[in-house]
Amino acid sequence: MTDSILSKAATMEIPINSNGDTRMAEDDSLEQDLQQVMVSGPNLNETSIVSGGYGGAAEGIIPTSSIKGPAVRFNPEYFDRRCGNGPKPDIRSKSRGITPSHSASSRIANQPGHYKAPSMHHSSSNSSMMSEEATRGVAVEKFDSVKKWSINTYKCTKQMFSERFGRGTKTVDLELEAQIDVLRETKFKYERILRLAQELTSHFYNMVQTQQALGDTFADLSQKSPELQDEFGYNAETQRLLCKNGETLLGAINFFVSSINTLVNKTMEDTLMTIKMYENARLEFDAYRTDLEELSTGPRDAAAMVRIEMAQQQYQIQREKYERLRSDVTIKLKFLEENKVKVMHKQLLLFHNAISAYFAGNQQQLEQTLRQFNVKLKPLGSDKPSWLEEQ
Repeated sequence: MTDSILSKAATMEIPINSNGDTRMAEDDSLEQDLQQVMVSGPNLNETSIVSGGYGGAAEGIIPTSSIKGPAVRFNPEYFDRRCGNGPKPDIRSKSRGITPSHSASSRIANQPGHYKAPSMHHSSSNSSMMSEEATRGVAVEKFDSVKKWSINTYKCTKQMFSERFGRGTKTVDLELEAQIDVLRETKFKYERILRLAQELTSHFYNMVQTQQALGDTFADLSQKSPELQDEFGYNAETQRLLCKNGETLLGAINFFVSSINTLVNKTMEDTLMTIKMYENARLEFDAYRTDLEELSTGPRDAAAMVRIEMAQQQYQIQREKYERLRSDVTIKLKFLEENKVKVMHKQLLLFHNAISAYFAGNQQQLEQTLRQFNVKLKPLGSDKPSWLEEQ
């Protein structure tokens, strides 16, 4: 009788009435979860039951070899439902004891989506490692550049103070240094000429504007004063002529100012920038030369020989740079002198002829001077923006 009871306990299922279920929802949910994991009870072939009477001393082991029942199995539909991929289970079919097909587990194993996560993690880890290596390389490169700049700045500063306090030696090219001094002095004087010429242009422009306004006033009064019509007319014509000649002279002076400005602020400034680079190269060359001389007078062990060799390489690099810039400065000074003579010869001749013709009242010679130097006149006020541009 005990065997029959255990057999019924191992295989029995709780039926559900097809007309409706009067049990609570919590019991149904618990039963569904249990049935998803275990379609039936454990395999009792691998178990034994210990029984004993109440209050009795006799106890024994009841064999269960005759009890049949399915073992615990993998339920693929429960796995899909928990992952959110599969359809919701049919409660009534489960309660009737319908078991899922075993081919569902093979379909789950063959789905490619379950194997994408490891590869994505592997690729993301590789990309993060590559980005870290690139960042580390950039940081190392910046550190090296800052280190080289710091060493070079320290050596140059040390050399500069040594030269100022008279304790260090300085490489000097006497002929080149004299030409550089002459250029700086010439630039200073030409800047003064440019500033005075600009002031002359401004004042002369105001005078021409005043002459034009005065001529218009004389012409208006000649129409409104019959008794002084001739006198006002003569003065108006004279002021108009002076205004026209003044515009011609103003064009010549503007051309003179423009040429001097190009010579001073572009040609000479470019040469001075090359000279500044040359002086910096000279300072670096002397700094590394002094460093090499100090290392050469020190001990000659293995570490010192390595430092001497590196200092020798840096010395050669700075020497080549210094000699190249010195050659560039020499060439630019030569061409600058030739260009300066040509430009100033033309501009000084234009300025002299234009001023002489204007104050001599020779309008034809003044216009001929401008044609000779290809100077194009601009009407007064053409440089000012229009009223539309000012809005």
